[in-house]
Amino acid sequence: TVSTNKAHGGVQGVYSHTSAATGTPMTFSVFVPDHTPGTRLPVLWYLSGLTCTHANVTEKGEYRQACAEHGIIFVAPDTSPRGDDVPDDEGYDFGKGAGFYVDATQDPWAANFQMRRYIEDELPALVAEQFPVDMARQGITGHSMGGHGALTIALRNQGRFRSVSAFAPIVSPLNCPWGEKALTGYIGPDRATWREYDACALIDDGARLPNLLVDQGTADGFLADQLKTQLLVEAAQRADMPALIRMQEGYDHSYYFISTFMLEHVVWHAQRLNG
Repeated sequence: TVSTNKAHGGVQGVYSHTSAATGTPMTFSVFVPDHTPGTRLPVLWYLSGLTCTHANVTEKGEYRQACAEHGIIFVAPDTSPRGDDVPDDEGYDFGKGAGFYVDATQDPWAANFQMRRYIEDELPALVAEQFPVDMARQGITGHSMGGHGALTIALRNQGRFRSVSAFAPIVSPLNCPWGEKALTGYIGPDRATWREYDACALIDDGARLPNLLVDQGTADGFLADQLKTQLLVEAAQRADMPALIRMQEGYDHSYYFISTFMLEHVVWHAQRLNG
């Protein structure tokens, strides 16, 4: 336990552990609302974007009141392994803070950058062991690179998540500079191997989501070149997959945008997790 604070009747905690997947210490935050002892609560996973840690959403996300009202546990992991011995890159969009939720196969990244395995397997097992979660009721969301993570993890793990949402997600790493740099560096130049890390490609290849909500700001400076929300709209239409994808006029890429719509997302997830 790194820290605990009472908030909205519940407990906001920050925790660390040694990860077998990354070979490093990993830090994550968990909000547990007040509840009857012995009760198990649904869990909403939140994956953060480039340069972020668990702290960004924990401090700026404004999710606790809604989670307390609807009885939702909120878990926010880090975006990459950390430490002096972990390889890094001079750019903000690769290396530490930019794990892209993939399992790296290329040196020197493969030794530590196993974020897919960490998020899909190791952290859920740890959270299920240590916190009063009902793992039959899981939702997942995320921002930007974390939106990419939420979409692809849910699409690869059919049936695990009752609800999926995203804030300004990278919808197709196959078709944007951030994705091309990250996937080339982490898993090599064979673009066929990238498809399992591309939400639009996964949908085209047959994966489906039961519930999807996406909010994207029209004033987001990354929309045209990096996020390309329209590609997700088109992929969902081709697959006849229901998706509520909303363009929010005048909003940018920041936590001012995320915190504005966080309440709606938590309530939307709660309706599906508690319904």
